Order: sequence, then structure tokens, then C-alpha cells
Amino acid sequence: MSGDNAKPSQYSAFVGTYTSKTDSKGIYSFHFDSGTGRLTAMAVAATTQDPSFLTVAPNEKYLYAVNELGEFDGKKSGAVTSYSLHSKSGQLSQLNQVPSGGADPCYVSFDQTGKYLLVANYSGGSVSTFPVAADGRIGPASAFIQHTGYGPNKERQEGPHAHFITSSPDNRFVFVVDLGLDEVAVYHFDPTTGSLIPNHPPFAKLAPGAGPRHLAFHPNKKFAYVLSEVSSTVTAFAYDAQNGSFSTLQTLSTLPKDFKGRNDTAEIVVHPSGKFLYASNRGHDSIVEFTIDPARGTLTLAGDFSTQGKEPRNFALDPTGKFLLAANQESNNIVVFRIDQPTGALTATGEVEQIPAPVDIVFVPAK
Repeated sequence: MSGDNAKPSQYSAFVGTYTSKTDSKGIYSFHFDSGTGRLTAMAVAATTQDPSFLTVAPNEKYLYAVNELGEFDGKKSGAVTSYSLHSKSGQLSQLNQVPSGGADPCYVSFDQTGKYLLVANYSGGSVSTFPVAADGRIGPASAFIQHTGYGPNKERQEGPHAHFITSSPDNRFVFVVDLGLDEVAVYHFDPTTGSLIPNHPPFAKLAPGAGPRHLAFHPNKKFAYVLSEVSSTVTAFAYDAQNGSFSTLQTLSTLPKDFKGRNDTAEIVVHPSGKFLYASNRGHDSIVEFTIDPARGTLTLAGDFSTQGKEPRNFALDPTGKFLLAANQESNNIVVFRIDQPTGALTATGEVEQIPAPVDIVFVPAK
């Protein structure tokens, strides 16, 4: 164990990819040394179709992937797959696979107890919850919610597009970011049954046409930040844990004022120190950094950093908060950056690993 908050220094990093139209085989594993920032390819962890987003069970024994498919088992549905996880070898062994309930699932996470999987179906515009058994297998869906409606952007918002799902820090609510509806939908969550019931108020609104994509909570649980893909903005919210509601604080662009090209934002992460917020730009191909006012939750632009690749769909901070790994989907690589702890600034370490169409990175301590 190292002295950094008693965090291990050796990790397995699992990476979800797109296999369609690429030579990717599925989920890949790497070894990551958080002492040096060294990233080393290990193996094809599991051969599977379009395993875009991943999540790891709290007990670190199992890994789950959404298979971003338009059809599965003869239905308009993607899939969710469970694996037993062998962090030392970087291998995954499939346990079972179930329909996600809607087409193109694009996000998966656990509730705070680790007993339920939460899945967002992008093209289906729906969300599902699934109980997870003690042996890691996924049970039949315990809840399914179909969103309805559309937004002002006829190309991107012709219908609902659930893009992200997470539980509240106290596990009383589930939040769904819907790109098609310009909303963060709020549901009461019952951790004994896995059920979802619309909250009052039932949603927080973003600007018309913003196209919200992902949400990140501040470690103090008082603030949340929503990244909007279509408008390339980040919106800071004050969060009321008592009633599961959000109040808008400010909205800022993720792009330099002089940038004129096409851009879609992708990922948003708050540094574990609570001092910095990062978001990725696809088009500008950068990570933008904001500093966070810890008392007010507001943001101040600190700068942006080239990801040294194309289309950074995802990036992840290693568990120690010392490094940022940018997954450049179109240039087929992962680039490692060191995080300056006082300022949050990023510096490329020179570590670059090739991987076809990387989409999502998760870490597990190497055991």
C-alpha cells in the first residue's frame, strides 16, 4: 500500500470498445502503475460485441458491460453482460447476459448498495434496473421506465435519449440524464425492490436544445454538474438531498471563444479533491478544466489541454487522482496525463497505448 490515502498503487484497467466497423475484439485489459503512470497492455479480457460502457461491482469481483446493440434476442434491445473478474491476469469470464430493455444501452452503474444495476438505453429512450445475485449474475429487470417527448433539435432530439443513469449519494433517488428531452429525470428509488417512481419535482430542466449527456456529483454531495453534448456547455447545480431537486447556478461553455468547428462534449469528472472539474470535447479534441468554488459550487475556466488524439469519448482519473487517462476513440489510443495537484493542470507523460475504438475505462486494484 502506498501513502496516498491508503490507495493501492497497482491496478488493472478494463476498457470497453466499439467492435462494429473496427477490428476490436471486445473488452481489453491493461496494467496501470499509479506510482509511475505506466500503462501496459495485458490482454483481450473478453470477446463480446460493442461493450461500450462498463462498471465494477463494489466487491471488485464482478464487471458488467452494456452491449450497445440495436437488436438482441430478436427484440429492439441491447444487452447487459456480467463477468467474473480476474484482476491479476486481466481476464473476464462471462456469467450471463440479459436484454437491456431498449435499443443501444450506453451507460451502466450500480446503486449505492451494489445490489442493483442501473442501465440507460439511448436509442430506446428508456431505463431499466436489474437485481444482481450474490454470485454476480444479473436477474430479470426489477423496473423499466419509458421516456416520452422530444426536444427542439430535430436531428438530435426527435425523441427521448437516456444517456446516463446514477443513484443519489444517499441512494434515495435515481437520476437519468436525457439528451432528447433536455432533462435530468428524478426517480424515487426503493433499494429493497429496485423500483423507480417519478419524483416531485420529476426533473431538472436544461436549456432548450442543450442535449445533456452526463452528470457528476461533487464529493461534498451539495453540487452536481451536467455536461451538455449538443451545446458544448457545463451547468452547475445546487443539489437538495432532501427532495432530490436541482437549482441552476451557472452555465459555461467548454470551448475557447474563437473555436468555430463542430464539437460534441462527452465525459465529465470531478477530481476526488473536489477542487477541479474536467470535461472532454470531441471536435476540439481537448480536456477542459474548471476550478470549483467549494462553498458556492460555481466554476471558473482554468484552461484546456489537447488529448493528443481524435474524439475523446471518455477519460478517467486513476483512483489516486494523480493521473488522467484519455480514451481517443477515432485515433485508437489511450494517452496518459499527470495531474498537477495544486492547479489541476494536465501534462502528457509520453505514455500512449494503442487500442481500437476505446470508449470507457474502469480501474480495479490488482490482487
